[in-house]
Amino acid sequence: MAVSHEIKSQLAKLLATEDLVVEHKKCQTAQFNVHTRVLTLPMWEKASNTVYDLLVGHEVGHALYTPDENWLESVKVPPMFVNVVEDARIEKLMKRRYAGLAKTFYTGYKELVDEDFFEIKYTKIDKMNLADRANLWFKIGNFTQIPIESGEETEIMNMIADTETFADTLIAAEALYKYCKSEKEKKEEPIETNQSQKPGSGSPASEIDFENNEEQEGESESNSTQPEQSDDSYGGTAQGEDIQVGSGFDGSEPEIKTVNNLEENIRNLVNDNGYDNIYVEIPKLNLDTVIAKNSDVHKAIDDSFSHQQKIHDEHEEKNAFNLYNVADAEFKKFKVSAQKEVNYLVKEFECKKAADQYSRSNTARTGILDTARLHTYKYNEDLFKKVSVIPDGKNHGLVFVLDWSGSMQHTLLDTCKQLFNLIWFCKKVSIPFEVYAFTNEWRSVDVNYATGLLEAVDRTLHYEKKEYLLHVDESFSMMNLFTSKVSASILEHQMKNIWRLATHYTYPYSTAYTYPRRLSLSGTPLNEALMSLHQILPVFKKENKLQKVQCIVLTDGEAAQVPYHISVKRSWESEPYLGTRGISPGLTFLRDRKLGTTYMFDYAHFQFTDVLLKNLKDKFSDMNFIGIRILSGRDASRFIHLYNDYNTDEYNKLQTSWKKMKSFTIKNSGYDAYFAIATSILSQDSEFDVQESATKAQIKSAFAKSLQTKKLNKKVLGEFISLVA
Repeated sequence: MAVSHEIKSQLAKLLATEDLVVEHKKCQTAQFNVHTRVLTLPMWEKASNTVYDLLVGHEVGHALYTPDENWLESVKVPPMFVNVVEDARIEKLMKRRYAGLAKTFYTGYKELVDEDFFEIKYTKIDKMNLADRANLWFKIGNFTQIPIESGEETEIMNMIADTETFADTLIAAEALYKYCKSEKEKKEEPIETNQSQKPGSGSPASEIDFENNEEQEGESESNSTQPEQSDDSYGGTAQGEDIQVGSGFDGSEPEIKTVNNLEENIRNLVNDNGYDNIYVEIPKLNLDTVIAKNSDVHKAIDDSFSHQQKIHDEHEEKNAFNLYNVADAEFKKFKVSAQKEVNYLVKEFECKKAADQYSRSNTARTGILDTARLHTYKYNEDLFKKVSVIPDGKNHGLVFVLDWSGSMQHTLLDTCKQLFNLIWFCKKVSIPFEVYAFTNEWRSVDVNYATGLLEAVDRTLHYEKKEYLLHVDESFSMMNLFTSKVSASILEHQMKNIWRLATHYTYPYSTAYTYPRRLSLSGTPLNEALMSLHQILPVFKKENKLQKVQCIVLTDGEAAQVPYHISVKRSWESEPYLGTRGISPGLTFLRDRKLGTTYMFDYAHFQFTDVLLKNLKDKFSDMNFIGIRILSGRDASRFIHLYNDYNTDEYNKLQTSWKKMKSFTIKNSGYDAYFAIATSILSQDSEFDVQESATKAQIKSAFAKSLQTKKLNKKVLGEFISLVA
C-alpha cells in the first residue's frame, strides 16, 4: 500500500509533541536540524508502513532527546561510534515514552532482518568488532544471537544500556571507541566470512540486563534505527550541521560495517525518480503598506471629482451642470428600493438569533420560595421560583473583499448593489464591518492636479523577501472603501462615490466624468488578498471585540497562481539572485508552521485559491468564508464543472437550480458556501412598475419578473443569513 507522506508528517509531530516542520524530500538520508526544528525525511516509497513508522519514530527520538551541541570539542570520538550509542539511548527513551512504539520497532526491525538490511546473513558475527555487535544487539538482538564476551565487553554494553543523558552517551561512546581501537591494534585481521554459515550462528550471548533483550514479540521494546548525521539514512546525532565522519580521524580508525550496510540499504528504499517536493509559506504582510486607508481612498476620489467638475465649469460657463446628477439620482432611487430587501435581511437575522438563543436557554431555580405553590407541599417538592436563563447573543462582524479587476467592469455596479444591501443591513443591526477592494493600481502613480503631472507613490515592500515565501508584488493593495467606524453622513457620501465609479465603469459612454487614476480597474490579485486576511481578520476581531466574524468575497472569476521566491546563481553575478518561480502542481505544498499543516497545490489553477481558503478556515475555525460569484449565463456550466463532474447528481442539481432561479450554491469549494448569481438577475428591479398604457401581457410579464427577482433575492439572502447569524 502506498505511504501517505503527509500522514507520516502528522505522526512525527504527534510523537514530538511540538510543531516540527516536516519535509519529505527526494534526498538519500534523513536529517533533523535542531536549530530550525526542521525534520527532513526521504521519500521512502519502497518501504512498508511499519518500516516507515520505525524510521519516523527514530527521527523524532533525535528531535526530542539529542541536544544541539558540538560535542567534538570535548570528546575525540568518531561520530559513528556516538551514533551507535545515541541510537540505543533515544530508542529506549522513545519506547519508554510511547509504549505503542515498542511493537512498531519490533515488527519493523524484524522486517529489516528478513530482508537482510544489515548484511549479516553470511557473516560470522562473533568476528565483528564490539561496535558492530553493539549496533546489532540494540537493534535486532531479538532476532539474531549476538555474542558478547564477559568482562570489559559486558561492562561497555551495560554502560550503553544504562545511558539516560547525552553526557552518558559520550562517556559510553568513548569507552566503546577506545576498546575497539585497542582490539584493532592487537589484532589486524579482517572479518572472516563463511558462505555456508547460517543466520544466528555464533557463540551464545552473555547474560546482560538490557531492556531490549527482555522484550517479547508484540509487547517488546525492540530498538529503532539511525546512523550518523553526515550521511544519515535515518537519523544520527542530529547536530545543527553535518559532521564529517573523518573529521580529525584518519583511515586507521575502527569501522562499523553494519551501520554502513544499513544506511546503504535504507537508501535503496528511496525513489530517486522525478522531482523534489517544494514547501512554501505565506509571508506576514505589513498592513501599514498593504491597506490603503479609507480616508486616503476617498480623498483621491473627491479630489478627482472636484477637479473634473472645476474643469467642466470653466469650459462650460453657460451650460455648466453637475456631472454627477444622474448617477446620484440613481443611487438615491436604489437606496429607497433596497429598503425592503434590507428589512428582510434584518428580520431573518433577528429571527435566527432569537431561535439560537431560545435553543440555548434553560430554566434555573432562584432559591426563593414561590408562595403561590406552598399549598402543594404535600405532593410537590419543587416550591421555588424559576427563571429562564438566555445566553447573551454573539457579537458579529463582517469583512467584505471586493474584486476591483478589469473583468468586473460590466458587473461592478450590480455587484455594488448587493454589497450596499449588506452594508445597510450591517448598519441597521449595528454590526461592525470593513470593505476592502483588492487592486494593483493604487500604488502605481498619482496625479498632481495643481501641475497636471504624474507623480510616483510609495512602493515600500510589504514584507521581507525570503526564499520559499509566496511572492506578493509591491503593487498589491487592499483599498478600504467602507468602514463602520465613520459617521452615517460620511458613509453615505463614500457609498455615493463608489456608486459613481461603478456607474462609469459599467456604462462608460453614459457618464460625463471619468475615474481617478489610482482607482483604475486592475488585474486580479485575489490570492494576494486572501493572504493579507491572515493579518486583517485578527486585527478586525480584536479591535471590535467580536466573537463571530464572517468574511464575504465578491468576485467574478479565478485568479492567477502566485509564484514563490527562489534563490538562483547566475553565471554573470557573484551573489545569488532572489527571483521567483511558478508553482509545480502536485509537488508544491503550502506549509503553515503555526498549525503544523501542509496543503498540496493541485493541477487546476483555480485550486490555488481553494488551498488558501482551506488554510484560512483551519487557522480561523470560528469564522465563515463566503464567496459570491457573479456569472453570465454562458459561464454557469463551466463554473459548476470546476467542482463537479459532468452528469453527476450534484452537477445536474446545480444546473436545474440555475435554469429555474438563475443562482445556485456550491458547498464543496474552499468557501463554506459559494453563491453563484446571474448578472441578468442582479440588474433587474424587484419593484412591480409598469406604464399606465401597458397591456395585460406586459403587466403579467412585469409581475412575473418582479416575483422571480424577489424569490431569488430571498433564497440567496436567506442562505446568507443562515451562515452569518
